[in-house]
Amino acid sequence: MKNWNDIYQSVKTGEMDEKLKMMGCEDMAAGRDRAVHVLESFKECFGTKEDTPVMLCSAPGRTEICGNHTDHQHGHVLAAAVNLDFLACVALNGTQTVRFQSEGWPMTTVDLSDLKVQEAEKETTASLVRGVLAQLAQGGYEVAGFDMYAVSSVLPGSGLSSSAACEVLLGTAGNHLFCGDAYDAVTIARIGQKAENIYFGKPSGLMDQTASSVGDTVAIDFANPEAPVVRPIEANLEGLGLALCIIDCGADHAALTGEYASIPQEMCQVAAYFGKKVLREVNEADVLANLPALRQKVGDRAVLRALHFYADDQRAVEEADALASGEKEIFLNLVKESGRSSWELLQNITPAAAVAHQDMAIALTVAEKALNGEGACRVHGGGFAGTIQAFVPLEKVSAFKKTVESMLGEGCCHVLSIRPAGGIVLE
Repeated sequence: MKNWNDIYQSVKTGEMDEKLKMMGCEDMAAGRDRAVHVLESFKECFGTKEDTPVMLCSAPGRTEICGNHTDHQHGHVLAAAVNLDFLACVALNGTQTVRFQSEGWPMTTVDLSDLKVQEAEKETTASLVRGVLAQLAQGGYEVAGFDMYAVSSVLPGSGLSSSAACEVLLGTAGNHLFCGDAYDAVTIARIGQKAENIYFGKPSGLMDQTASSVGDTVAIDFANPEAPVVRPIEANLEGLGLALCIIDCGADHAALTGEYASIPQEMCQVAAYFGKKVLREVNEADVLANLPALRQKVGDRAVLRALHFYADDQRAVEEADALASGEKEIFLNLVKESGRSSWELLQNITPAAAVAHQDMAIALTVAEKALNGEGACRVHGGGFAGTIQAFVPLEKVSAFKKTVESMLGEGCCHVLSIRPAGGIVLE
């Protein structure tokens, strides 16, 4: 590792610009300023000397393009890394304690002498730190304490998966510090997922972490979650005349863990009826042939959610092909179909019993009005709260953003780009 001053000077002089471009930086001056800020903040926070060996690392948020809640049923997804990320400065501190400072939040401190699951820290950043480091240790590597100062442009609750970005950041840093970069991007994604499932306590598939860790656009087949098949896609949205917009619906998903958990639970109930664990192992024809008995056994919502899985699983494959071959209209029609299926069958737009406040439904309706028959929009990520996604004609982006923000609030519409790199060590 290079020392703090050498990296600091590399950033300031522009020597690191090519690596910043890999993070999706379009404004190089702003990208340099952000990296300088992280380095200076790290030095101030931890009292670091200029000759201290440090590293800069980054992990992006992700956008799910198709395959809404298909990953946990071992299905197909289409996803991409975006140009919003965690950027961090890291240094070993000679102790068995990790000090993780995410700017704007209280410092997280984790004692690595005990790497077992801590029930008291479930759903906290500490659980992710402990979970990632525990798995590196289980892999036979000696882990130790380090200091990390991070800034994030992936807003919590944004639907861009800030938790997965954080997990990939920790995995990328730990892989470099302790494992000699032995783990590939998909393995780091699996480490992040296990930290989230077991230590954080949130059931999730592997899509978020894989898209963040691998980078660019990827079509993923989770038939074998231990070895998912990842197909890189050259997704030239600009060449198709489209911009990717993410719209914050204004609702917080902090209290919605039960809503998210109900989706894989109910899908798995349908699979269990046939003696299987996940829907990928069950034929849709068998579900339809046993519909009356299934409705009695698992309930109508579970059946509808299963039918969504089969439709979106197939759509994810077709959408990847359309995007790779530049078939714009086919791609947009599939996006619309996916959105309708999520609303009508998956039912992850409005939380159960919500009447007065239906933020995501309002956001989707506003986006459709603003698109006026062009482009496409759909739920983004887990649903119920967070964000929606829109593909907007380039020439209409300014008008679309203005219209949406006039109805939903200034600053709610974010125009993003796809980031070439996943989790990376910049220096």
